[in-house]
Amino acid sequence: MLQLSVVVPTFRERENVPVLVARLAETLAGIPYEIVFVDDDSPDGTAEAARAIAVADPRVRCVQRIGRRGLSSAVIEGVLASAAPVVVVMDGDLQHDERILPRMLERLRADAADVVVGTRYAGGGGFGDLSGTRVGLSRLATRVARRTLRAETSDPMSGFFMVRRDAFMEAVRDLSGIGFKILLDLLASSPRPLKVAEEPYSFRARQAGESKLDTMALWEFGMLLLDKTVGRFVPVRFIAFALIGGIGVGVHMAILATLLAVSALAFAAAHTVATVATMCANFALNNAITYRDRRLKGSAFVRGLLGFVAICSVGALANVGIAAVLFDRFETTWWASALAGILAGAVWNFAVSSIYTWRPRPPRPAPAPVLRPDPARSL
Repeated sequence: MLQLSVVVPTFRERENVPVLVARLAETLAGIPYEIVFVDDDSPDGTAEAARAIAVADPRVRCVQRIGRRGLSSAVIEGVLASAAPVVVVMDGDLQHDERILPRMLERLRADAADVVVGTRYAGGGGFGDLSGTRVGLSRLATRVARRTLRAETSDPMSGFFMVRRDAFMEAVRDLSGIGFKILLDLLASSPRPLKVAEEPYSFRARQAGESKLDTMALWEFGMLLLDKTVGRFVPVRFIAFALIGGIGVGVHMAILATLLAVSALAFAAAHTVATVATMCANFALNNAITYRDRRLKGSAFVRGLLGFVAICSVGALANVGIAAVLFDRFETTWWASALAGILAGAVWNFAVSSIYTWRPRPPRPAPAPVLRPDPARSL
């Protein structure tokens, strides 16, 4: 019977896929297992490489996601697509030491644990050749992350862990799926404190491909922590949307002041130019940050921009109308009226743009198989 599902989120890992499959085959000899690669439509053909192996090895499968990005959400889809009672989550970059998997499985059983974390901080674990800056950032993030947890572990930022399926399924509907720290998300989202065991390992150097960490990693980490603390009251996307809107106010004022100082435009014309420019800037920032996992490209970007401008134009009318009614009819103070109008416009812009501009895109259906005539039947 199948005992273990290994879920591997990938992006640009074509060269690493056959190496990881071979290493797991050697390490897990005697343990019935499957490998589920979840690839975010890598342009280097990672999904094709995984499927090529799956033709000869039925233990290997590939879930190719089109129009969606994100390590945590990829792991969630991979776990839901797997079948074993125990799931391993590990990266495809060969930095996680697959040789400790049998020991992790033994710890899970012997300690009756819900999760076994591959830790870099305890019992002889380490960071290998990772740079001092990366190590320092990891330690700082670990200290911050532990404040949000309902379970004790030395390495909540680890991307290498083993979990019982029933424990994962208890938390799956409350997972944020934001960023790349799915273990932190799991431990913070579980309806009960999970029993955690640890197995030390030393982080290895990347063999091929490219790091998943980029300039947005810190932002996504912050959004995850925010979602775990206030997400039950306010959607974290709305918080990001509002923060970008606040930046937009500064952009608007800067453009308006510049136009009035250096051009011959009347105030109304300059204000219109500043408004349109700010809408475009807000759209670009929200597309890159707030809706990074659904970001629009090419012609979809242009259509989305036009729709966003139309939506925000209606939001601006709602802003002014509500503020005016509160100020004129209810004699509310000017600042409270303005704040209520701004909030109403922001809620409108966020809600409608989430539905129409950055609506979740369903996975594209697989192409229909090409039916070829059977030569034997034609004879």
